Amino acid sequence: MTTGGHLFILLLTAISLLFIVRMVRRNQMPSRYAMLWLAIGAAIAFLATFPRVLDRFSNWLGIAYGPGIFFLGAITVLFLIVVHFSWELARLDARTRVLAEELAILRADPPRDTPRTTPSTPEDQPVDH
Repeated sequence: MTTGGHLFILLLTAISLLFIVRMVRRNQMPSRYAMLWLAIGAAIAFLATFPRVLDRFSNWLGIAYGPGIFFLGAITVLFLIVVHFSWELARLDARTRVLAEELAILRADPPRDTPRTTPSTPEDQPVDH
């Protein structure tokens, strides 16, 4: 790859890292996920800055085409991220289901020591969907 190509990758990586930092500062991304993406961005920036490292590593593994090891690593990391997010989604779905069941129980049977209030105005009445 030419020097211009490496500079282009570095520029795209820097823009991506700045975007991630911006999302963290605005509380749009949790810091635990931001650390993952920042680490991936730093690794890409390192490989764009020192492309011979990837070539030496691929030769050490016996792979003739250096970018092949990069794509293999990228696909593996993305696969692990998808598996992690699927696990996280399943966990949050189970927690949401439990919370919905507990809320339904609380609404159906309020504690005896609190009086049951009725809505006083039409705006306060629940809407059936």
